Amino acid sequence: MTQDQRRIYLIKELSSEGGKKVLRIPTEITQQKNLLRALMNERYPAPISEEFLKIQDEYLKEAIAEKGITDINDLTESAKEMYLWQGDITTLRCDAVVNAANSEMLGCFRALHNCIDNCIHTYAGVQLRNLCYDIMKEQGHEEPSGKAKVTPAFNLPSRYIIHTVGPIVNGFLREKHRKTLESCYISCLEAAEKTGCKSIAFCCISTGVFGFPQYDAAKIALKTVSQYKKKHRSDIKVVFNVFKYEDLMIYEELFEEKKLFEHIVDITGA
Repeated sequence: MTQDQRRIYLIKELSSEGGKKVLRIPTEITQQKNLLRALMNERYPAPISEEFLKIQDEYLKEAIAEKGITDINDLTESAKEMYLWQGDITTLRCDAVVNAANSEMLGCFRALHNCIDNCIHTYAGVQLRNLCYDIMKEQGHEEPSGKAKVTPAFNLPSRYIIHTVGPIVNGFLREKHRKTLESCYISCLEAAEKTGCKSIAFCCISTGVFGFPQYDAAKIALKTVSQYKKKHRSDIKVVFNVFKYEDLMIYEELFEEKKLFEHIVDITGA
């Protein structure tokens, strides 16, 4: 099958689930891609055929390759065993990538929404939502903030996805929000090392629709990871993945402050 044939097959299969009428498939490729993604986004967890998964996996792996895969080993350190990278986290090859999940842990159901939860579930494949559904059904309650759960990454270049629910900030930023965000980073690092990961990529947890101020979130992220690595003598490689230019500028400033502080400590022995 060509990539175009796979896409048409997947659209037809998803649009006819549950006895639904097959949609009129647009002829324009971008519209086809958007339709397929929308169908995947809106699909509720349910069994699916091995044939579908085979063709979907072939399609997604090629789609990710077309976007271009970045290997963590090709990144330049911003600090010892820490990296700052602006890019699409679904194209990053490392041991684990972090997903900023919601408390249902089923991914984003909004068609074509550009949140990281939506992107990760889209390119991992429908089996990720099915697995998360099984995990949450067994758990019997929503996922609390500040914890972490590990799943396979399925079609992503990474090996694992670590899902964490960050704090939601409505109004004033409070100490409980800060502590919960710290817990997200610590829980993800602990889960990664327990799973045997040597590298992990963090998105900007809670800074989008969850409302956590970007600068404060970045400071907590860098400080928490640095303290964890020092306390546990951990050599895990950590990527701070940003998508927005504003976040890139914030992290670059914080890394410069970190370098300056470490230089002063070195020369003064403080």
